[in-house]
Amino acid sequence: MTTGPALRGDDLVLGYQRHVVVHGVSVELAPGQVTVLLGPNGSGKSTLLRALARLHGVTSGSVSLDGEDAAPLNAKAFARRVTLLSQSRPQPSGLDVRDVVAFGRHPHRGRLAPLGAADRAAIDRALEITGTAVMAGRPVDALSGGELQRVWLASCLAQETGVLLLDEPTNHLDLRYQVEILDLVRDLADEHGTALGVVLHDLDQAASVADRVVLLQDGRVRSSGTPEEVLDADVLSDVYGLPLRTRRDPDTGLVRVEPLTRRKRHR
Repeated sequence: MTTGPALRGDDLVLGYQRHVVVHGVSVELAPGQVTVLLGPNGSGKSTLLRALARLHGVTSGSVSLDGEDAAPLNAKAFARRVTLLSQSRPQPSGLDVRDVVAFGRHPHRGRLAPLGAADRAAIDRALEITGTAVMAGRPVDALSGGELQRVWLASCLAQETGVLLLDEPTNHLDLRYQVEILDLVRDLADEHGTALGVVLHDLDQAASVADRVVLLQDGRVRSSGTPEEVLDADVLSDVYGLPLRTRRDPDTGLVRVEPLTRRKRHR
């Protein structure tokens, strides 16, 4: 497995017109590791992820890929190495699952070129990894939200990049599909050596899936490190503006975070 960061942002300043939302943030995504970006709404998580995907302009700072400046790469060359599963995606209609997964082969094909053997092999592999092979011929209009999320993830895997960026991949999913998506994220890191950057809101999900956590507050890094280092009750209480306590689950050894609601505080 490759060592060293696969994708890195250094001293990134990001904004919208004259409004700066990310202030000098540095983050690196390493092969075989899951890095989770945490923080309240408006802390800059999704903007930072989009900047790493080169979909948001950088006011200052730089994005590098395997130690080299990513700026000279054209869009197609960059997309062969980095892919993003964003929150907002088109709702496909009139297509089957395999057709949608095939979208991921766009960076590897010439304009209007038919699918080749390598494309079909990549699509089959992505369907298999995500457990969507059994529905390959089904119309996407008939899928549940969780099933469609896995199909879009399969499309990203068909792109065959070493870096995968996921913006709130468990959002709006029921518990079963949340667990399946997070298990797949870990599998991609552990079994395929993928470098993953994931935006999450759920602190317990972050603790369960992350190798490293970057906690953002008002567009700055408040804390960065392992889940055990970052998920500190005092820091989290300050960042999220409400009392929180943490404990270690005796069965899993994972950190668990519990809000102290008014009812719990008065017991």
